[in-house]
Amino acid sequence: MKSTFVSALIVAAGLLASAGSNATGLAKCDSGAKESWQPQASLEKILTEKGWKVRRIKVDGGCYEVYALNDKGKKVEAYFHPQTLAPVPTKPR
Repeated sequence: MKSTFVSALIVAAGLLASAGSNATGLAKCDSGAKESWQPQASLEKILTEKGWKVRRIKVDGGCYEVYALNDKGKKVEAYFHPQTLAPVPTKPR
């Protein structure tokens, strides 16, 4: 009985640990090889020219995920395709 409980705890801990490293699932890009991606700096430049204040850009679900203030000062979390830098629609939370 005790070994079954310990085994269950180990499995649960493993699942919790791996959950943090997965994509959020809000967007997914078929982005191909990273060598074909445009640099994050290019996306930041485009958004800055549109009046955005970019706080962070990271990769999530094969997309560039951007945390920023848009041109109206509103906080946004937006996704962009890393090859085309086109906006990617997101799934509702």
